[in-house]
Amino acid sequence: MSRSAYDILRRPIITEKATLMREVENSVVFEVDTRATKIEIKQAVEKVFRVKVLGVHTAHVRGKTARVGRSSGRKRNWKKAYVTLGEGEQIEFFEGV
Repeated sequence: MSRSAYDILRRPIITEKATLMREVENSVVFEVDTRATKIEIKQAVEKVFRVKVLGVHTAHVRGKTARVGRSSGRKRNWKKAYVTLGEGEQIEFFEGV
């Protein structure tokens, strides 16, 4: 079963570290589907944002334990992708900023 690019890319990660990587290394961070491969992630980013991708690094993030009152549970595990863009390429998440 083939997944669309929008099924693979869940959301961009916008944190202080991700913003610094974007400025210094020209890398963008995404939360992606846990079953997605690096090749699928590269193709999805190139299709959705029309940019040239040089490389993709992935990391599995384990869900943390959370408590609400007496009951405790776990947040879900998820996958993070660090996407390195080509020279002169850029992805803007906010217009006019």
